[in-house]
Amino acid sequence: MRTAIVTGGGSGIGAALVRALVADGAYVVCADLDPEAAALVSGSAGGPGTAVARQVDVTSAESVEAAVAAVVEEHGRLDLMVNNAGITWLGATESLTLAQWDAIIDVNVRGVVHGVHAAYPRMIRQRGGHIVNTASMGGLMAAGLMTSYVTTKHAVVGLSLALRTEAAAHGVGVTVVCPAAVDTPILDKGEIGPFKGRDFYLEGQGVKHPVDPDVLARRVLAAVAADEAIVVEPRQARVAWRIGRLAPVLVNRMATRFVARQRARVG
Repeated sequence: MRTAIVTGGGSGIGAALVRALVADGAYVVCADLDPEAAALVSGSAGGPGTAVARQVDVTSAESVEAAVAAVVEEHGRLDLMVNNAGITWLGATESLTLAQWDAIIDVNVRGVVHGVHAAYPRMIRQRGGHIVNTASMGGLMAAGLMTSYVTTKHAVVGLSLALRTEAAAHGVGVTVVCPAAVDTPILDKGEIGPFKGRDFYLEGQGVKHPVDPDVLARRVLAAVAADEAIVVEPRQARVAWRIGRLAPVLVNRMATRFVARQRARVG
């Protein structure tokens, strides 16, 4: 039975990945700072696999290390490490406090580093495994009013692609997930000032329907099976990403106009 750990497994993309892995027959640790949310997801996941809940604070290297060590001790190996936990702040950069900068870096960057630090050496020793890091379209393209989020997700993309070039020689895969707006609770969190998350991420960007997290989870598992480097969903996001690579100056101008429109929306 394949073994996996999913951080941030108590909601959103993480919960969908737990469900998909259990349906695929895996033993999954649903790791989350909120133990009740983790227990709810684990208890409701159906399939031939098994999910167990564990309270994990990704900002604590010791907490992540203990979760990984427990799986390896019980099952002899860890096949899949999903560093998915993340937070966001939405608003003008000048309104961010240093405490908010520290918080988003601790969760979105150090949380991933802690997962890699705990899992990767063990995967090298077992000569196999796969690491999945959840980033965002914000890790491939940039727009203001979510500057701290974009900063951290660019770091996750860079970490993932760099590690992938090292890990290949050890039989370890690395995939980074870069979706556009996904229908998860994060759309309604992290608001600073007048900007409202769901309006900003959907109506403000002309997005009618956010990505279904369960559809994304199945796509991620398919990408792991195929050892793909980057997952970009949906199709419109892939088109935007390719345009950005071909015409970065044009996309930067479009992003500047996007910020102006968002400011105009809130007066």
